[in-house]
Amino acid sequence: MNETHDPLLRSWVESANSADNDFPIQNLPFGVFRPAGSAMEHRGGVAIGDQVLDLKAACKSGVFAGSALEAATLAAQPSLNALMALGPEAASALRHALSGLLREGAAQQTTLESALVPRSAIELALPAQIGDYTDFYTSIHHATAVGRLFRPDQPLMPNYRWLPVGYHGRSSSIVVSGQQFARPVGQRPAAAPGGQPSMGRSERLDYELELGVFIGAGNALGERIGIDEADGHIFGLCLLNDWSARDLQAWEYQPLGPFLGKNFATTISPWIVSLEALEPFRTAWLRAADDVQPLPYLDSASVRRSGAFDIQLETWIETAAMRAAGDGPTRLSQSNFRHAYWNVAQMLAHHTINGCNLRSGDLLGTGTQSGPDAAEAGSLLELSRGGKHPVSLPDGEQRRFLEDGDEIILRGHCRRPGAARIGFGEARGRLLPARS
Repeated sequence: MNETHDPLLRSWVESANSADNDFPIQNLPFGVFRPAGSAMEHRGGVAIGDQVLDLKAACKSGVFAGSALEAATLAAQPSLNALMALGPEAASALRHALSGLLREGAAQQTTLESALVPRSAIELALPAQIGDYTDFYTSIHHATAVGRLFRPDQPLMPNYRWLPVGYHGRSSSIVVSGQQFARPVGQRPAAAPGGQPSMGRSERLDYELELGVFIGAGNALGERIGIDEADGHIFGLCLLNDWSARDLQAWEYQPLGPFLGKNFATTISPWIVSLEALEPFRTAWLRAADDVQPLPYLDSASVRRSGAFDIQLETWIETAAMRAAGDGPTRLSQSNFRHAYWNVAQMLAHHTINGCNLRSGDLLGTGTQSGPDAAEAGSLLELSRGGKHPVSLPDGEQRRFLEDGDEIILRGHCRRPGAARIGFGEARGRLLPARS
C-alpha cells in the first residue's frame, strides 16, 4: 500500500472521479489501442475514466524522467511484453509517475490534455503477444458441481485437493473483447453407448467466467518460481471467457483432456489491472483445518495471510431478441474470486515446480469461478444442471446452452470501505451461426 492507493485522490480527468467508474486514478490499467478506423500503429495506453492516455504522445511531451521514462517508452510500444519483462519495479515506477501526473492540481495537466483520447473513439488490441496459455481449474465449487453431473459418486478426482489442475490451451485463438465467432463444428458423442459419433455443429455451447493472469518477468528453463516469489512474476489480471463446446469436449477429453471443444475461441478484457492496483483488496486465503493441507511448495504464511483477492465477478447475457427490443443485457450470475480453492501464487509455483519456463506475456486462466451457492455458478452447464433445467430470462426466453446471436459480457470490480472502486472493464463475445 502506498500513496497511489489513497481513496481521496482525484484526477483532473473529471470522468475518473465518479463513484461507479471502472478506471479511477487508483487503477491505471495498461492496454494497447489505436484510433478507431485508422491504419495507425497500435500503441500502449492507460485507461483513466472515459479516456485513454496515449503513452507514445505522453513520452514525446517530456513529462517522464528516470526509470519511469524507460518504462513508459516500453509501454508505448505495440505490445506490453517489453514492459512486462522488466518486472514489477518498472511498472510500479510508471504507475507512481502517472498517479502524480494525472491527479488534481498536477502542473502537467495542460501538457498532457492533448495526449488523451476518448475510449469511445479507439479500437483495442491484445495487450501482449501471448506465447503460451495455460488454463487451470481453481474453483472447487465449479469442479464439484460439474463432477456431480458426470460422476455422482466421485465429483472430485483424487488429485484435485493436492494440486492446481490445469491444461495447456491454444494462444492463437485468444481475442480481445468485442470478438464475434462462429459456432464450432466437430464430432459429438453417439446417441447410444457404442454407437457412431455424429458430425455437426455444437449444440451445447457454453461460456466460462474466469480471470486471466499475465506473466511479467519470466523464469529460466529449469528454474522454479517459489510461492513467495510469485507476485514478482505477475504483471496483472484481466477477465477471461474460455468458451466451451460441451458436447465436443465430452467426447474428446478422455484420456488426454480438452482439445477442439476449447480452442476455437477465448475472449479477454483489454485492460490489465496491476497487482499493485489490487493491493487494497487482498484477503486471507483459507483452507479448512479438516481439509487436505497443501504440500510445502504450495504453502506459506504470507499466502495464507493475503494470497486471495476480493474480486466481484459477473456474467451478463444479451440475446438477439433483447438486442432487437432494445432491452439491454441481463445478469445471469455473480461470484467472487476469493472463493477459489487455489490462488494465483500457487498456480505459478505449481506450473514451474518441474522447471517449466514462463515467459513475459504468457497467460494463465484461473478456470471457471463459481461460488458456494448455485446462483453463483460461472457457466450455463452449472446453472442449467447439465441442460436439464433451463434458465429463464426476463423476456420469457430460456437457455440451456447458448443460442446463435447471444452475447456474453463478463464484468469485474473490487469494492470495500476505505478504498477506491477498481474495475476491469468488460470481456464481450458474440456467438454467430456455424459456417456451412
